[in-house]
Amino acid sequence: MIRVQGLTLRRGVKVLLDEADFVIHPGERIGIVGKNGAGKSSLFALLRGEIDADGGRLDIPASWRMASVEQIVHQTDRPAREFVIDGDRPLRALQARRAALTADQGHEIAELETALVEAAAWSAPARAEQLLAGLGFSSAEWGQPVATFSGGWQMRIALARALMAPSDLLLLDEPTNHLDLDAMLWLERWLASYPGTILVISHDTEFLESVARSILHFDQCKLVRYKGGYQSFLEQRAERLRQNRLAHQRQAREAAHLQSFIDRFKAKATKARQAQSRVKALARMQVLAPLVAEAGIHIHLPEPAHTPDVLITLQDATLGYRPPSGEARAVLHGVNLTLRAGSRIGILGVNGAGKSTLVKTLADELQPLSGSCHRARGLECGYFAQQQLDMLDPALNALQHFTRLAPDTREQELRNMLGRFGFNADMAAQPVALFSGGEKARLALALIVWRKPNLLLLDEPSNHLDVDTREALARALAEFGGSMVLVSHDRHLLRTTVDQFWIVADGRAMPFDGDLEDYRDWLLQRRGSDPKSERPDTAGENDRKTRRREQALARQDLARRRKPLETRLNQIESTLAQRKARLDELTALMAQPGFYTDEAWKAQRPLLIAEQGELSKAVQDDEEAWLELQLEIDALQADR
Repeated sequence: MIRVQGLTLRRGVKVLLDEADFVIHPGERIGIVGKNGAGKSSLFALLRGEIDADGGRLDIPASWRMASVEQIVHQTDRPAREFVIDGDRPLRALQARRAALTADQGHEIAELETALVEAAAWSAPARAEQLLAGLGFSSAEWGQPVATFSGGWQMRIALARALMAPSDLLLLDEPTNHLDLDAMLWLERWLASYPGTILVISHDTEFLESVARSILHFDQCKLVRYKGGYQSFLEQRAERLRQNRLAHQRQAREAAHLQSFIDRFKAKATKARQAQSRVKALARMQVLAPLVAEAGIHIHLPEPAHTPDVLITLQDATLGYRPPSGEARAVLHGVNLTLRAGSRIGILGVNGAGKSTLVKTLADELQPLSGSCHRARGLECGYFAQQQLDMLDPALNALQHFTRLAPDTREQELRNMLGRFGFNADMAAQPVALFSGGEKARLALALIVWRKPNLLLLDEPSNHLDVDTREALARALAEFGGSMVLVSHDRHLLRTTVDQFWIVADGRAMPFDGDLEDYRDWLLQRRGSDPKSERPDTAGENDRKTRRREQALARQDLARRRKPLETRLNQIESTLAQRKARLDELTALMAQPGFYTDEAWKAQRPLLIAEQGELSKAVQDDEEAWLELQLEIDALQADR
């Protein structure tokens, strides 16, 4: 297990952790949460041995193999598949030793060939291809040099390389930042079958809910552990804050009562002894510092002054790029879409399908290659592009950005606007170069909505935002009175802000008849037709309806196949619930400070530890069996 005792960690003069303690058992799946700058990535750097603790003790089993995603991709001339296989360093070491042997070294060759078989050398290319396919790479791209891919796709390759590495501990720092929904769902399924221990940092709450079984929260320079997923963490933390507030109030009343007695009787000889005992009691009282929920960001989007009825109409439009020199490159064909007043639309599709091309056309950044795009008079667009943060001047502060945008506006009015996006007077005076990614994103969004647009076009606005700021943005967008088109891989943001979807796939853009669950099933169907294809062959809406009619003909057969799976699933769930309840009891017992030191536990300790290990393995096996059955049932349900 990983054991941390009295850990102190600093970054410069800032204290990140102050005598923090926690224990992580083998096979656990821990989500690590906290505000930007709290120290999450620094904790990972400590676990990897890249930095030293400023105090305390960190113990990691020497036998544990650790894997994490490299933030800087080297060896970019390597083909993507070979670069991913390089993540299995023990395998590459065996292969290098085998290549160095000569034909007369038969004994050594035999030993290495056996070792290569045990290291699954012959399946390594297939495993690497499976990882690349799951993360969105087509078979034609597996042999391309890493350098030919953009930064976001290089990070996907780095993720595949980390997943390829044999490991007992997997560290994932914001693994979904460069993934579309298709790749994200695949990663969730892959992690569900991973046999080791997972520590994951993520601001995507639905991803955390899917992956994590416990949450480790950076809270006032401590690490507080909560059982369950992210939603359970929110509920438990709210209750903890409430209980702490009540305890603080009770102590304040008791202290006030003691002080009142002291003030009344300290001068009376008959009461001097009692008063003195009250003074000692008050001095001994350990003052409870009230836990304070971290101040959240409140984002307020100004309401548009007016909104035309039909905002934008695309008719028989071909969308794409027309470079200054060379031939135009079409991305989407035959686009017929209407954006009406009050529309709240989410755009779905894998990366590279053309979502940004569609949004840029709506924003008038690109003109249709053919067909028409009619824009209403009085249309005022606020466009947040993926590269929006690069447009900020790092030498200017937030107030100067607004002054440059609106030179004739009173400074107080500009400060008020900044205040609506969480920038107080001190932050408004800081250079943008000192801002975090989330702070830059908030400033960029504030600048965009200054002119009170009646249409917001947002292309991945939450990429750099922490959980609290994402929640604030979701609330603000939900309350926004204008129209909105949103591209995002954040499912929570999509669920809470949009009410209809467009889908971009196969060179087309059209309305999607369904919600995110329907889209997930649709993706699984497409991937199931060719699991090693980045963008499996798909049909239009008419083909989808045809498939559904065909599936209806096989409903009886599917029901017959589902029944035994569901019976087995119920049996596993019953057994799993019992085992987890006992495992939780043992985990809580073993987390007690005296469990490993008190003589009272000496006789039982080995038995309890052995039982905990056996139960952990049994729970893991049950969860894997449950997942396999659930995936089978989901596949049958999707076919239906």
